[in-house]
Amino acid sequence: MARLLVIYAHPSHRSSSVNRPMAKTAAAIEGIEFVDLYATYPRHDIDIATEQDRLLNADVILLQFPFFWYSVPSLLKEWIDLTLEHGFAYGHGGDRLAGKTLMLALTAGGADEAYTPNGYQHYPLRTFLRPLEQTARLCQMQFAAPYVLYGSIKAPGAGEVPAHVAGYERLLKAIRDDRYDLNVAADVFTADTLPIEGDV
Repeated sequence: MARLLVIYAHPSHRSSSVNRPMAKTAAAIEGIEFVDLYATYPRHDIDIATEQDRLLNADVILLQFPFFWYSVPSLLKEWIDLTLEHGFAYGHGGDRLAGKTLMLALTAGGADEAYTPNGYQHYPLRTFLRPLEQTARLCQMQFAAPYVLYGSIKAPGAGEVPAHVAGYERLLKAIRDDRYDLNVAADVFTADTLPIEGDV
């Protein structure tokens, strides 16, 4: 079994109609370590040693968050800044995360066509996620294709949330049970072709 760590960050968790059920599902899966950053560190006083130990004990680190202003929520950014420090995650002697996998599960308010040259975002989602992709590379980690829900603002009214949450549960269990091909996922940048093996 793969050791899966899910780091969840949503500053408005109680009012979330997509990330909240996703997080509830992830937290209930046996054999997965789930951390709600805003619940754990309400004053943003991140325990670096504890968080680095979590990373060392994981094979796959999955960051779950709503896509805010083309980036991650502020506490997750601070977690990245403090936890992935020089000498630990990168730089001289900083190879402690080498060989692990970084993956994202994010919700985007805009529809998928918004993330095209003719859409109002003008660029594909991958362009906006390059900093996280490069963070993984700098830390000698593999960067896997993200699990994305586009149009998340309208998704509840369209009845799309249950299927997305169920897909997230299947994905997490497949990663945990070594039924998810992370090498293929590293080469594929779309949630439409998740290489989950078997009928899950």
